Amino acid sequence: MTSSKREDRSDNIKKIQQHIQNTIENIHESEQSMATADEQQREEIQRKNERRRESIEAMREEIKDEYRDMKE
Repeated sequence: MTSSKREDRSDNIKKIQQHIQNTIENIHESEQSMATADEQQREEIQRKNERRRESIEAMREEIKDEYRDMKE
């Protein structure tokens, strides 16, 4: 049962890494769209990107937790 749990952890880490990559891509795409956005839209994009960056940090912490749990 322990090895199955480790496999699940590994899959979870991969999923989190994919979420991080998708979020980074969303940040880049939205930053490119700022070139044609009005001031209000730019402000909203900046707020969203700040939340995205916070999410990335939280996901990175989650990955660290998963690695620690795998070692136990």
